[in-house]
Amino acid sequence: MLFRTAVEDDLDRLLGCVVDEGISWSRPDRLKGYLESGHYRFDRIWLAEDQRSGEILARAVWWSIPDQPVPYALDCLYVHDSVADRVALAAELLGRAHAAYGKAPEYHVFVANGWRQTPSTTAAIGWRWEAAGRAGLTEELERLRFEWTAGDCPVPEPSRRVTFAANDDDEAFVEAFQRAAVGTLDYYTRKELLTMSPVEQARADVRDYRSMPGDRSWWRLAYDEDGDLVGFAVPSANDGGAVVGYLGVVPERRGHGYIDDLLGEITRFHAGRGVQRIVADTDAGNVPMARAFERGGYRNFGARLVLSANPVNA
Repeated sequence: MLFRTAVEDDLDRLLGCVVDEGISWSRPDRLKGYLESGHYRFDRIWLAEDQRSGEILARAVWWSIPDQPVPYALDCLYVHDSVADRVALAAELLGRAHAAYGKAPEYHVFVANGWRQTPSTTAAIGWRWEAAGRAGLTEELERLRFEWTAGDCPVPEPSRRVTFAANDDDEAFVEAFQRAAVGTLDYYTRKELLTMSPVEQARADVRDYRSMPGDRSWWRLAYDEDGDLVGFAVPSANDGGAVVGYLGVVPERRGHGYIDDLLGEITRFHAGRGVQRIVADTDAGNVPMARAFERGGYRNFGARLVLSANPVNA
C-alpha cells in the first residue's frame, strides 16, 4: 500500500471516490469548488493507493482556511467497500497525515435529524469513529444545527431593555468574552480553558471571529438601562452565508432572559441586511441556547458530529 498526498493528476480518480452512506462528504462539485477557492489543497488530500493496480482505496480530505499553515478539519473519509478492514486502513491513513501536520485536526460530519435511527448512517459513523479514535481523535461532541429563514420566521422586535453599542476596541470584547466564559456551557470554551488562561482564550476567540468573513463593525456590546454590561452579540458570516456567530451573557445577569435579547438583535441585524437565511450551531448539551433558538424562530434541521483530540494529551 502506498500512502501519499494527492497531486493534480489525481483529480479524475479523486472525483470517483463516492460516499453513499447518508453522511456529509466531499462531493465532486464540492471537491472542485473548494480546490479552486483554496479551502481544499491537493497536499491536504491523503490517499492510500494499491501499488499494483494504482486504485485509490482510501481518501481523506481536510478543509483549510486559505493560507493557514495547518488544516482546520477533516471533511471526508472514504474507504473502498472492497477493503476487508476499513477501520485499520483509515486509521493508518489518518495517523500518517496527523504526523505530517504535527497535530490531529478535528473531524466534522453533518447528518440529518434522527440519524441514530437510521442503520446505514450509524454504520457509516461507527467505522469512521473507530478509525479516527485510533488516530487520536477521542473526544466526541454533537452540535445541533438551526436556521432562521425570511418569510417563514418573524423578525424580532427591538429589545426594550437592552441598548446595543458598537465598539472598535478589541480589548473591550476580550474583557466581555472573558467574563461570559465563567460558568459557560459552551464545549469549545471549556475545552480551551484547560490549556489556556482566560485572557488567552478570550483573545483567541476574538482573533477567530475577526478572521471570519463577517464584518468587524457588526459586533455589539449590550448594556442594561443603568449602563451595566449584560453581554455581547457578534453577528458574523462564513463561506455559506450569514451565521449567528457568537453571543454571551455575563454570569451575574443570567437567568433573566437576556439571551433572547442578544439573539433577537443578531437576527434583526442580519434581516435588516436582506439576509434570507441565518444558520447557527450549539452544543447538544447547551439546553438554554437551544431553547433560545426555538423561541427566536429558529428550526433545528440537522446535527454536526465532531471528533477531536484530548487537549491535555494533544
